[in-house]
Amino acid sequence: MTKQTVLNATHRAAGAKMVDFGGWDMPLHYGSQIEEHHAVRRDAGMFDVSHMTVVDLHGARCREFLRHLLANDIGKLKKPGKALYSCMLNEHGGVIDDLITYFLAEDFFRVVVNAATHDKDLAWIGKQAAAFGVTVTERAELAMIAVQGPHARAKVLGLLDPVDREKADKLGKFVACEARGPGGMPLFVARTGYTGEDGFEIIVPEQHAVALWNALAAAGVHPAGLGARDTLRLEAGMNLYGQDMTEDITPWEAGLAWTVSLESAVHGQELRGRDFIGRAALEQQKAAGVPRELIGVVLDDKGVLRHGQRVITPAGDGEILSGIFSPTLGKAIAFARVPAGAHEDLRVDIRGRELPLRVVKYPFVRDGKPCDGV
Repeated sequence: MTKQTVLNATHRAAGAKMVDFGGWDMPLHYGSQIEEHHAVRRDAGMFDVSHMTVVDLHGARCREFLRHLLANDIGKLKKPGKALYSCMLNEHGGVIDDLITYFLAEDFFRVVVNAATHDKDLAWIGKQAAAFGVTVTERAELAMIAVQGPHARAKVLGLLDPVDREKADKLGKFVACEARGPGGMPLFVARTGYTGEDGFEIIVPEQHAVALWNALAAAGVHPAGLGARDTLRLEAGMNLYGQDMTEDITPWEAGLAWTVSLESAVHGQELRGRDFIGRAALEQQKAAGVPRELIGVVLDDKGVLRHGQRVITPAGDGEILSGIFSPTLGKAIAFARVPAGAHEDLRVDIRGRELPLRVVKYPFVRDGKPCDGV
């Protein structure tokens, strides 16, 4: 049976086109995906992301557990409220999921995982947590709304209790705090997002989610659906689980090397690395030479780049991963996975037509404008 977020009736009342997304009935758009995309790039838009899962971890060995579970090093988080993006790997170095972890206290961390990977994530986290005495609690009673765009923060701040407004205004990127919203509703406000724009992701108890959504709408924040979320995140050079990374793909092959921390530490007289799950496989692949890499490509000809299309290179075939027609750029862009080092003379096979691809550095768009070379 398809699941529904607490905002489902609100989306339908607004005329949203609803689609199945990972088993959830979610809004694709509210009339125009393009207009919603531009609203986020130019002003402020909001997304219902309540299908994502909030998981709270409690226990004296939480930090030790997360340093074992994640490829990025949670030891980097020193102050409460700080957050870290990381991949959670299997023993073969494949990506089980990508997630954000918040450090709230030495015995309390919060993890937000993807909707489509909910079951396997909770099973994996629970299995690994047992040895560390960490309690894993799914917070199904919490909803989440992402508010993104150049004016997003100002519009959210205007709804907060004056005492909390200054605190939230001072949040750095990838930092969160608790605050009170309209009517005193409790909020967990994080300066994070999935669009390349500034803004907040707000965790709110389900019973307050509709009121918060309506207050944001009254403040001039535009509702936006999954369609705009996808074009925005790809323009911003952000991966999507299931397309750009899977359990068979390592971070080296997914353009996520920056999320892997292999630094070693001194333990007495011994120098050894943090023993996270999948580390040995990553080190072995790196030493042998990573066979494939994720690159950004642009199609200057007419056409649309789609997942699964064949990419022809002098070193062998690759494939298009995430691909869209970029509303900001007015042309097709994509991530592609190709043989390592294959950056020249690339072509894409679109229904039997071979069209040239241009390799570019991503992100494709920053601060609402095309990046250099795109």
